[in-house]
This record gives sequence, structure tokens and C-alpha cells, in this order.
Amino acid sequence: MGKLGEQIRADLTSAMKARDAERTSNLRMLQAAVKNEQINLGHELTDEEVLSVIRKAVKQRQESVEQYMKGNRPELAAKEAAEMAMLKEYLPPELPDEELEAAVREIVAATGAQSKKDMGKVMKEATARFKGRADGRKIQEIVSRLLP
Repeated sequence: MGKLGEQIRADLTSAMKARDAERTSNLRMLQAAVKNEQINLGHELTDEEVLSVIRKAVKQRQESVEQYMKGNRPELAAKEAAEMAMLKEYLPPELPDEELEAAVREIVAATGAQSKKDMGKVMKEATARFKGRADGRKIQEIVSRLLP
């Protein structure tokens, strides 16, 4: 298991010792998701694969928050948001909006994108370059704004 998997296991142990029920529950869920992915793939996960599992869990929490807000359940949305914040501690920091926009402008210029028809080329390049460091929706929003 990579460093990230070991870090999660160590954090789970310390949360259990500190009797932090919410953090313990969340880390157990994360560890179970990592173990399930390990079983599915049939080998020990690399740090990149563990990050992928964490990103998937964060995305699920984000969708849950949106659904709970639509359903007028702010207490459940707050719980999901807290879990999401805890999971994001294991992810690398996201790029600031200004940096992301500047990089997307470079990609638009490099690919020669002229209009919304070329959005696919730009999105493919941008998502590959910023995988794990920027949200796909944010990238799409910037590309949409930059292309006429």
C-alpha cells in the first residue's frame, strides 16, 4: 500500500484513540472504499489510485449536498459538507481560479480552438493536464466563457 493508504490507516487509528466518532466513521468508510477498489483491481493500490477513490467519494458528497439543499434538508447537507471537507484533506490543493484560467487560455491558443465546436479538444487537453487539481465543472465553465 502506498503512503496515502498508510496515512489514512494511521489517521483512523488516531481518530479512534481520540474517540472522534464522526472522523472515525468517515475514515472507515474511506478505507472500505479503498479496500473494495483494491479487490476489484486485484492488486495493491498506488497513491494515484487511492486519490481516484477519494475524488469519487468527494464527488458523491458534493452531489449529496446539492440534493439535500434542493430537498430543504440543510442539517444533512451540513453533515455531508463536513465529510467532504475531511476527505479533501487527502487531496492535493486545487489550482486557484486565476492560474486555471490562464492555463486554459494557453490550451485554447495551442489547440487553435475558435468556437464552441472546438470545446471537446480543449476539454480533453485541460482535463488531462489538471486531473485531480481542478474540478471538471470549473474547467468547463472557463472553457465555455473563453470560446465564443
